[in-house]
Amino acid sequence: MWLSPEEVLVANALWVTERANPFFVLQRRRGHGKGGGLTGLLVGTLDVVLDSSARVAPYRILHQTQDSQVYWTVACGSSRKEITKHWEWLENNLLQTLSIFDSEEDITTFVKGKIHGIIAEENKNLQPQGDEDPGKFKEAELKMRKQFGMPEGEKLVNYYSCSYWKGRVPRQGWLYLTVNHLCFYSFLLGKEVSLVVQWVDITRLEKNATLLFPESIRVDTRDQELFFSMFLNIGETFKLMEQLANLAMRQLLDSEGFLEDKALPRPIRPHRNISALKRDLDARAKNECYRATFRLPRDERLDGHTSCTLWTPFNKLHIPGQMFISNNYICFASKEEDACHLIIPLRESSPAPQEVSEQPASPASPLSSRQSFCVQEVPTASQGLLKLFQKNSPMEDLGAKGAKEKMKEESWHIHFFEYGRGVCMYRTAKTRALVLKGIPESLRGELWLLFSGAWNEMVTHPGYYAELVEKSTGKYSLATEEIERDLHRSMPEHPAFQNELGIAALRRVLTAYAFRNPTIGYCQAMNIVTSVLLLYGSEEEAFWLLVALCERMLPDYYNTRVVGALVDQGIFEELTRDFLPQLSEKMQDLGVISSISLSWFLTLFLSVMPFESAVVIVDCFFYEGIKVILQVALAVLDANMEQLLGCSDEGEAMTMLGRYLDNVVNKQSVSPPIPHLHALLTSGDDPPAEVDIFELLKVSYEKFSSLRAEDIEQMRFKQRLKVIQSLEDTAKRSVVRAIPVDIGFSIEELEDLYMVFKAKHLASQYWGCSRTMAGRRDPSLPYLEQYRIDASQFRELFASLTPWACGSHTPVLAGRMFRLLDKNKDSLINFKEFVTGMSGMYHGDLTEKLKVLYKLHLPPALSPEEAESALEAAHYFTEDSSSEEALPQEEQEGSGSEERGEGKGTSSPDYRHYLRMWAKEKEAQKETIKDLPKMNQEQFIELCKTLYNMFSEDPMEQDLYHAIATVASLLLRIGEVGKKFSARTGRKPRDCATEEDEPPAPEPHQDAARELQPPAAGDPQAKAGGDTHLGKAPQETQVVVEGGSGEGQGSPSQLLSDDETKDDMSMSSYSVVSTGSLQCEDLADDTVLVGGEACSPTARIGGTVDTDWCISFEQILASILTESVLVNFFEKRMDVGLKIKDQKKVERQFSTASDHEQPGVSG
Repeated sequence: MWLSPEEVLVANALWVTERANPFFVLQRRRGHGKGGGLTGLLVGTLDVVLDSSARVAPYRILHQTQDSQVYWTVACGSSRKEITKHWEWLENNLLQTLSIFDSEEDITTFVKGKIHGIIAEENKNLQPQGDEDPGKFKEAELKMRKQFGMPEGEKLVNYYSCSYWKGRVPRQGWLYLTVNHLCFYSFLLGKEVSLVVQWVDITRLEKNATLLFPESIRVDTRDQELFFSMFLNIGETFKLMEQLANLAMRQLLDSEGFLEDKALPRPIRPHRNISALKRDLDARAKNECYRATFRLPRDERLDGHTSCTLWTPFNKLHIPGQMFISNNYICFASKEEDACHLIIPLRESSPAPQEVSEQPASPASPLSSRQSFCVQEVPTASQGLLKLFQKNSPMEDLGAKGAKEKMKEESWHIHFFEYGRGVCMYRTAKTRALVLKGIPESLRGELWLLFSGAWNEMVTHPGYYAELVEKSTGKYSLATEEIERDLHRSMPEHPAFQNELGIAALRRVLTAYAFRNPTIGYCQAMNIVTSVLLLYGSEEEAFWLLVALCERMLPDYYNTRVVGALVDQGIFEELTRDFLPQLSEKMQDLGVISSISLSWFLTLFLSVMPFESAVVIVDCFFYEGIKVILQVALAVLDANMEQLLGCSDEGEAMTMLGRYLDNVVNKQSVSPPIPHLHALLTSGDDPPAEVDIFELLKVSYEKFSSLRAEDIEQMRFKQRLKVIQSLEDTAKRSVVRAIPVDIGFSIEELEDLYMVFKAKHLASQYWGCSRTMAGRRDPSLPYLEQYRIDASQFRELFASLTPWACGSHTPVLAGRMFRLLDKNKDSLINFKEFVTGMSGMYHGDLTEKLKVLYKLHLPPALSPEEAESALEAAHYFTEDSSSEEALPQEEQEGSGSEERGEGKGTSSPDYRHYLRMWAKEKEAQKETIKDLPKMNQEQFIELCKTLYNMFSEDPMEQDLYHAIATVASLLLRIGEVGKKFSARTGRKPRDCATEEDEPPAPEPHQDAARELQPPAAGDPQAKAGGDTHLGKAPQETQVVVEGGSGEGQGSPSQLLSDDETKDDMSMSSYSVVSTGSLQCEDLADDTVLVGGEACSPTARIGGTVDTDWCISFEQILASILTESVLVNFFEKRMDVGLKIKDQKKVERQFSTASDHEQPGVSG
């Protein structure tokens, strides 16, 4: 790259001059490349440790004048190729001009002006791309790409100086954090360490301090543990690593690839050493924290925050804290956690700025206009179901409970008067205390909407729910089927859901949500939670509460794999170890935690506790989040510790906990008691003592109140890594188990192949170009279908894994293999199809491998562009062969259907006929070589081209060329014989039988005899490679000869009679190929391979291929068996494990050798 000219006083310190002219010098950094001795080692070490290589590229060009001691840097380069390009430009464009100047000062001024002009021109072209990273950062990114072989699409986020502990020795170097990889490089006195780890492979990431490793970051993958320490700012580094690993987990979970957020605010002056990506990631983290703290919609963007004090009218004080401003809200959070929180929607604020601080104190509730947002078409739109079913029970008739409820309502109304009502209410420690005492029935729906943030989304999306209901009505999907099945299981004991009114409302809300969020759709437990939401709010309110629950408050809980619940289950296990260590081990032994936590967390205790008690927990949950659920769960275990320690198995522990929860009662509830189904099932002779829900909550806050929301988020990240990697391992095992046993690869090889296949799929998302089809992964699909690759990705994998390396022909062969494997023609293949293709090349005997190779040169593998005459030749094939396709399954099914068709034609089918059909479809049918269609001349030429390319790098190259030339010429003659037989049935008589053709007659006979002899003679190699389906050697010879007759109708004696031989040679005048000199190009262009050309001038006009010529697989197989060198080549065993290791290296090649080591680059 061109550099703005800067003075260099000592030009040769640590640099070696490689080229020079009167005005410029090209230099290479010592220690870069081969040689350099001790000085080179020291310079290389200094460059890495002191980060000089991030600023100083290994090559540079200096401008000099003869009498001056001052040099000016004008260009630098990370490779010889780059610097040579700049050097040549200077020589071609500036040298002549500079020689005209008289004054050295003028020369220097001119050079500097020219370089500044070039830089300005380059920058002008780059400006539209957005924020530019600082120069130093660009250098580091270039170095990272070169060092680790990363493509252009891989962006560096930040880099840090640190030590990597290799054994007990720290290696000082540089840690590069990119969007998809963690990379480390160290070079100390000739010892080099290079590490590349994908974020998606990390199973554990934590910051810890031990005696051996002082304050370090630990990174675990499935097969290694890495420790990094001696950071300047370990907190910042770890936070960034967490974010990047979290993004990778998110990608594995729901395929949302990393997208740079264009809506994030841009600073006017970018920081000097921070990349645009790092800044965006920081902004993203702040946004997520802001939205979570104030429960704001997902599209809210934080514009900025500042320290301030808030004047609070309720206690006449200035409260210090932070003010946050986003596009739709102004929020305030006090420094003390419970002192005061405030949310002011800008839609509610007065235009006068001085009145903003006073407005929240107004007790006027925005909820007073609630009815205007409701959907009138829905029968339950105006109020919760509870109000509809409890109209005739006035408070006065309920005695002490009614009075208590009245007091609660009065307390809340006083609170509203003091602290405001609605969205702009001041939320203080007093608000939490009131929530803990229980929200009155009449205010529950309103306060749930406020505390969850659902109200904000509802008022900003008027009519959205009604539209969804309209769109989703009558639509059928898997989600709607599951919803219908679960509707009558949702709180069947409650009167509101014992009639069509409640059921219909529940159906509409669940279906509308499934329609809004198809990635979640519907998950069991959503019906129970939604039915409770409907009791206290209208359908629209219940819908928006469900949105808040599924998308913000319980992230990933209700997807197909309930990842969120599993993550919180891991947190619960960790908290049990911390708070109840004596119980933790026993719970692990019993395996109880996994059983209880899912049912407790997914339904917020609603399915395991009496309804009127569970809603009190839901009250607290909407105010404080998941923290309350974890606290209550710990309190339940703590209360039952002695009994749990005495349990002998999981069943006993579950029964005991179930009975305890059944007896958690709410004595203040004014609702009529609802029989709890769980309680009926678990009731014993002596029920345990009743537990008051408010007492249980009080204990949970007293004992476990040290839990903080930030700590839970930190623990969630740690557990998410573990859970998602565990699910990925399960997916891998399931996919490997789904692969048939006869595929030939071991379990370990299949797992390695799966990881390579998955990495290729994910790479399309990383450097994810335009591959839209393979780009998105749908976790709802079966495991086998989740990762798929397209043709270009398959081509890359095929090139690195195939045992049949064909040089420049490899991509062509890969394209054919892809078309062969892509059975459903969707331009994507899954892992099973991929492994089937690989197995065909690695496993099986000679016949099986040749069968794969043969199919690769027939449609659909051979595309029309590659073989233009393939379609014409298809008309010549017999009906049975033309109707068969090259894919084994389709061939078998095709032949089966033909047989069934005949059966139907001859007799009326009975049930036994159908049973036979069914049995035939079920049994694994073996494909025989008879099923393969014949090959025309152009396809045969393509096959020969492939074989020639395949042998080009083999040690036995010359012998293989000789053998294949012999086989090719023999097969061409056999094809001519077939052509003659088919010509008898109504074709024109041949016009080229001349007596001159008789002399070479013995040659084909000898070749035919040679063809038949080795298998019959018992050549061990030939026998070993023989087709198992052919059985005995005599049958083999018969197949070869019959195949030669084109239609398979002739007998051996018929084919080999003198007359036949004579006729054969009389009509097949062509020059025999010189076996040692036949090259690949000859096969494509030379007329040598087309029989009948010498005597028939019209046979090939303008390079057309003889469409009457054809050859069968049996003939090719038998001909190859005559050449032991070919048999040995295809029988050779290859190890796929070595190829996989090489592939992993190639994916991100460590660039330890630089370009300058290649001779002749500079010309």
